This record gives sequence, structure tokens and C-alpha cells, in this order.
Amino acid sequence: MTPGFSSRRRIAATAGVAATALVLAACGGGDGDGGGGDSGGGGTLTIGTTDKVTTLDPAGSYDNGSFAVMNQVFPFLMNTPLGSPDVEPDIAESAEFTSPTQYTVTLKSGLKWANGNDLTSSDVKFTFDRQLAIADENGPSSLLYNLDSVETPDDTTVVFNLKTENDQVFPQILSSPAGPIVDEDVFSATELTPDEEIVDGNAFHGQYVITSYDLNNLVSYEAYPDYQGLLGEAKTDAINVKYYAEASNLKLDIQEGNIDVAFRSLSATDIEDLRGNDEVKVVDGPGGEIRYIVFNFNTQPYGATTPEADPAKATAVRQAVANLIDREELAEQVYKGTYTPLYSFVPEGLTGATQPLMEKYGDGEGGPDADKAAQVLEAAGVQTPVQLSLQYSNDHYGPSSGDEYALIKDQLESSGLFTVDLQTTEWVQYSEQRTEDVYPAYQLGWFPDYSDADNYLTPFFLTENFLSNHYVDQQVNDLILQQAATADPAERQALIEQIQDLVADDLSTVPYLQGAQVAVTGADVEGAEDTLDPSFKFRYGALSKG
Repeated sequence: MTPGFSSRRRIAATAGVAATALVLAACGGGDGDGGGGDSGGGGTLTIGTTDKVTTLDPAGSYDNGSFAVMNQVFPFLMNTPLGSPDVEPDIAESAEFTSPTQYTVTLKSGLKWANGNDLTSSDVKFTFDRQLAIADENGPSSLLYNLDSVETPDDTTVVFNLKTENDQVFPQILSSPAGPIVDEDVFSATELTPDEEIVDGNAFHGQYVITSYDLNNLVSYEAYPDYQGLLGEAKTDAINVKYYAEASNLKLDIQEGNIDVAFRSLSATDIEDLRGNDEVKVVDGPGGEIRYIVFNFNTQPYGATTPEADPAKATAVRQAVANLIDREELAEQVYKGTYTPLYSFVPEGLTGATQPLMEKYGDGEGGPDADKAAQVLEAAGVQTPVQLSLQYSNDHYGPSSGDEYALIKDQLESSGLFTVDLQTTEWVQYSEQRTEDVYPAYQLGWFPDYSDADNYLTPFFLTENFLSNHYVDQQVNDLILQQAATADPAERQALIEQIQDLVADDLSTVPYLQGAQVAVTGADVEGAEDTLDPSFKFRYGALSKG
């Protein structure tokens, strides 16, 4: 997850297929059956992370650090119970297609915000209307590409009018970063609301509320007793989250017992070391995180706005990079196996994932091929070495990013085909500049919004995408919209495979690693294994300390 969409980015959906009803009965609720387990055992638990929060306003952030907070304090219409990637109603009683282009959600009755305000369908309509109206460059409104309008026949009924029939991913999108419901009496309808106003307004209805907020230093949470969502009652009454500038300090505090949980992001070396420490537990979970290089189609070598603009040469540069990346070396040398090689745009394990990058680039078996890269450049008339500016963030994707990109630089330069100007920027500035055509090629990681192949295609490759990298392919755009509205699983999988093959030719991004989820806890902490699940959401309410 990360930024993107604006009012000019409303995408015309293609014609859909015949609708099939999707009825999701409410489960769990406030009784704990949804995964919250036994009622809270009291106490306080401290979590450490190197992730950063950009804003608490769901309309203005599309990054893991911010979404981690939102998952604790905001309600969702649809959510994933612990242990599952499949969505179910959260603060909703039910959700179903009531016509091919209408998705109707019925809220539970008597919902209250922590500040005492009623939580009604009006808040839901306000939430989605403001997402599209604000359309912040760093926000998730691009996920709402198929939403036409929202109606509220009464206080507990919400009708989503969709552009395309039978949208198979819309229920998942309601659980994504575009889905946190906000209090219309606290949030602005037309601009981002400052964090302080959100906290002071106590505009929460999650398992927790925020009681103290010091941005990217310390955030304190207390369990919300009137939470009526899917996850049930939180197991721990109070949570403190401490933010670290250096992963080395995070490792030191978890191994010395100064914190109870370390989650995102310890270095691979530190994790390997901590596995041998009897005072802590290293807990692994399924991972949907990917690492990739983004190319800006305007400013990359031979890009559209450069003096030497040439689409064929620009494509050859991207293909040469794809031929030279040694994924196995990156996985083992930098990440000690905590990441594995990725040869696809959809990570291994998800329905429809293929490996077109292995088939089309390198030696055909996953390894690099410098001769093949040289041939591609020569055939396009590209003079070598190619001057490539490559940017990475030094504080957002973990402490090994420096080693990761130093090795990528070496892999490209050792071929004699590239001269790489490697630069780094802190995340807050990085996240702004990358959408302003400042970086010709740059690092991003992706932590999925929902557990479906669509989430690795729609945000990246639609004509107006969150990368803002000027990639346009109308066939790809139309196929992405088509797969999202295809009810037959086999037909949809075939479309997903076709899309991957097409974007592997274009290479607007070059994926290279897939990661696992890893948390390190004190020996007396339970529940991490429950929340490190295929939903890829880390829920504090699942954690407890003996």
C-alpha cells in the first residue's frame, strides 16, 4: 500500500457480466466470537516499530505505518477475522449485491463513536464521498475506481452504486485503506483533518481508542468497551507503541525486555540472531509484501519528457535491468532467506500468480544474464553505459535497504552496461517527491490492502495509478477492470494471468523480492501467531501477556 487518485482520475468502468448474489451474514460482533477471544485480561503491553505514520486521516495516507494505527481505532464495514484472508461484516449485520450494480450494507443498530456521537449510515456516506472529493495524492481513493455514488435510505442502510456489474473485489476494498469509517462531526469534508483534531475529537470505534499521541514517538491506546465489530473484545486493556529511528535500538529493547513486541522492521541479521535467544520468540507468518523498482516513464533514461525521448530505447533500459537483477543473491545475501525471489507481479501463493519475469528475462531459470541485457540495449541502439538515477528510502523499508540497493547498484554496474547514481531520502520527503517526477527510478515496497491478485494489479497498472509514473496501456487497463467483474473463477484467473504477461513486457515496475511477516515477542507474550495471518493486518487486540 501507498498513495494515489484525484478527481481527474475517475476511471470509466467496462461493461460487467451477469451478477451473482454475494450474501455475507454477520458474525462475531462484540461477543468475541470473531477472533477477539476471551475478554481482556487487563495489563499493558508495549510494541516497538520502525514504521512511520504520515497521517491518521484515512483520506491522506496509503502506507503500512498509518494503516497499522487505523486498524486498531477505526471501524470497517467489512473486515477479516483472525486467521483468514476472507472478508466478513465488521460493524455491519449483512452485506450483499441487491442488483448487479448495487452493493447494500446494513449496519448494526446502536453504534456509537467513542465520543458519544451516533455512528450511522450518514457517517459511511460521508466517509466515501470525502475520499473521492479530497483525492489526496498520498491517499487510497484510487481503490474506489468502481464507486459511482452512495445512498442512505435510512440510518442503518448504505447502498453503494457501482460503475461495473458484479464487482468481485468491492467487499475486499471495504476492508482496505479506503475503508475506515470516520465521524462526520470531527472530520472535514473537503480537506485532510489534522491528527490532533482526530485524537481530541475521540473519533474512534475500533478495539482501541488513542489516549495519547506523539507522532512517530509514542502512541498510547486503551481498549474501547463499546466496540461492536467483528474482532471482539481486546485481550489487553492498554497498548503503547514506541517508534524507533534505528532498527538496532528496536532489537536491543526487545532482547533486553524493555518492550514486549517488535514488529516491522528488524534486519534479517537481527532476526537470525534473535532466533537463538531463549528470552524471546520469533513468530513467522505468511507474507504478501513485495519489493520492486518503479520506473517513471517521463524521466527515466529516454523517458517521454527527456531531451533524448525514445519509447523503444526506454523499454530496452527497463528490460536490461530486468535481465540483470539477481534475486537469489538479494534474498540470501541481504535478507538471509526472510525474503524469497519474486518473478511475478502477483506474489506466489495467490490465485492466478504466474512467473513471467523468469520466462522472459535473465537466463530463463531465475538467474541474471548480462549478455541478454547487452543484446537488448544494442538492438535498440542504446549507448552504454546507461546513466541511471536510482533512489531508495533509508528509513521506511527496514535497515537493510541500504545493503539491498548497494547490491542492486553493483549488479547493474558490474555488467558494464549501467552507471548508477544511487541516492537516498527519508520517507516523509520521499513519499511526496516520488509523485512529482523527481525520481527516474526508485524503490517501493507493497504491503497488500486485501488478499487478492487484484490488489497487485489495480493500484499499479490502471491508466491513473498510485505510482503516478505515467504508465498507460489501454488493453491492460480494460483487462484489469474486466477481471474485477468476472464471476467465473476460471475465467477471472485466466484474465489475471494475461495481465501479468502484458505488464511483464512493459515493465513499468520490476518486482524482485517477496517477504514474510515476522514478529519478535517476549517469551510471555501470546497471540502474535494469531494476528500474523493472511489478512496481513497486525491487530493489537489479539496480543496478551502472561
